[in-house]
Amino acid sequence: MKLTWKDSDELAWALMDKYPDMDPLRLSFPKLHKMVCELEDFGDAADASNEKVLEMIQMAWYEEKK
Repeated sequence: MKLTWKDSDELAWALMDKYPDMDPLRLSFPKLHKMVCELEDFGDAADASNEKVLEMIQMAWYEEKK
């Protein structure tokens, strides 16, 4: 099953696996959006996200990384 924008924790894990040295707090939302859309397991519409969704993913990634 493909990940969607609602799967912020799972997306955070996938991003952390793919970009282990990346600091999520240093990413712009457009860059984060692109990175999520390029994940192999991502299967949602690119235009279905918004700033709140991206912030949730960013914060989940930050929490997992620290």
